[in-house]
Amino acid sequence: MPADTTSSAKQPLLRVHAVDSWYGHIQCLHDVSLEVLPGQLVALVGSNGAGKTTLLKTISGLQPTRHGSVEFDGRAMGDVPAYRRVGLGIAHCPEGRCVFGDLSVDENLRLGGQTRLAADVERGLQRMYTMFPVLADKRAQMSGLLSGGQQQMLAIGRALMSQPRLLLLDEPSMGLAPLIVEEVFSIIAGLRREGMTILLVEQNAHEALPLADHAYVLESGRVVHSGAAADLMNDPMVREAYLGLGVEPMETES
Repeated sequence: MPADTTSSAKQPLLRVHAVDSWYGHIQCLHDVSLEVLPGQLVALVGSNGAGKTTLLKTISGLQPTRHGSVEFDGRAMGDVPAYRRVGLGIAHCPEGRCVFGDLSVDENLRLGGQTRLAADVERGLQRMYTMFPVLADKRAQMSGLLSGGQQQMLAIGRALMSQPRLLLLDEPSMGLAPLIVEEVFSIIAGLRREGMTILLVEQNAHEALPLADHAYVLESGRVVHSGAAADLMNDPMVREAYLGLGVEPMETES
């Protein structure tokens, strides 16, 4: 089971309060609020177009808010540009991986460590090559020649190179074969066991919820349900209406 991180003594590392966001004249987030405590894995689930990716972009500074606030470790992020949020400890692993295809694996990883000291970058590289042995074997290869699963590992590794305090993961299983999905989620589970704080956007609720401490369900840019992940994944109405799952309860991670 996920660790108990619900102690009232803990203050949120991330707090999103009543956020509205717009693309031009179209409102995409409506009064969205959520919290992530240190050491938690929080899952954000919902269908395509629900606003999940937009919310992650809002947290990382790539999408502006019109109303509401984003706070990281008690600090308001409203006027903090995206590149400075990385330096403060927020790393965003985007939907679709977005590796630099004409750069090598090693160069992609080094770009992820731009906010760190040179010695930290070298230590980070060794850690990433230990965590992802397939990348070590292909460190000189152009990233555009990697398989989809290898590119996803590279994207996660690039985000980890900044030594984040909060990792935003957007649809890490998208477009991957089932065996590779299992491998990616095994990596996420390992990061969680190490104490990494993670906000995970994922359509594959069957994989995401058993790992999560808490979960939020988005629909049309609004939070429509939230609670302990185990409660949500065993709620028949939530499972059928919002998660695309059957009514039989899911097993939690042991």
